[in-house]
Amino acid sequence: MRDAVFVVAGYLAGSLPFGYWVVRVFKGQDIRKVGSGNIGASNVLRTYGAVYGVPVVILDVAKGFAPAFIATMMAGHLAGVLAGAAAMLGHWRPIFLRFERGGKMVATCGGAFLGVAPLVGLVGLVVWIGVFIALRYASVASMAAAISLPLIALALSEPWPVVAFAAFAAVGVVVLHRGNVRRLLDGTENRFALRRRRKGVTAGA
Repeated sequence: MRDAVFVVAGYLAGSLPFGYWVVRVFKGQDIRKVGSGNIGASNVLRTYGAVYGVPVVILDVAKGFAPAFIATMMAGHLAGVLAGAAAMLGHWRPIFLRFERGGKMVATCGGAFLGVAPLVGLVGLVVWIGVFIALRYASVASMAAAISLPLIALALSEPWPVVAFAAFAAVGVVVLHRGNVRRLLDGTENRFALRRRRKGVTAGA
C-alpha cells in the first residue's frame, strides 16, 4: 500500500507540465505548437532561450528527484525507483494535459536518479554534458547518457532495483527519441546554437 502511494505521488509530480506552464504564462503561447512540439526543457531552451528554458530544466529535474528521494529515504530503493519511474511516466503522459504527449523524460529521469542513486545520476550528467559539448545534439547527449545508466549502475554495484530502473530508463529514453534517430540518419537533426537563440520552428529533442 505504501509503495502504491509513492507511485501515485510520483506520477502526479511528473505530470506537472512545467514547460507548458512557463511558456503559457510568460509568453502566452502553447509550447506544443512551436519547435518540436515537445513540452520538455530542450524545446523550451531551443525555442525561447535560457531565460525560460533553464527554470524548466530545474523544475523537470526536481519533479523526478523529489518523489524518488522521499520514497528511497522512507522505504528503500525499490520504492524509490517505482516513484521515479512513475514520475517519468507522468512527464511523458501528464494527467494535467489530459494524457496528451508530454516530454521525453530526460530531465525527469536525471532527477529520479539523483534521488535514488545520486552517484549514478551525477556520472550520467557528466556523460550528457560531455557528449552535448562535443556534438551539440541534445538528442544524442540524452540517449548516450541514458544508455550509460545501466552500465554505471552495474559498475558501482548498485542494488538490483537501481540496475533494473536504469535499464528501463535507457530503453524508454531511446524509444522516445526514435524520431530524432531518423533525423540523425537523414542528416536533418538540428544542433543547438550555443550562443544564438533560435526563433524559427525546429524539430529536436
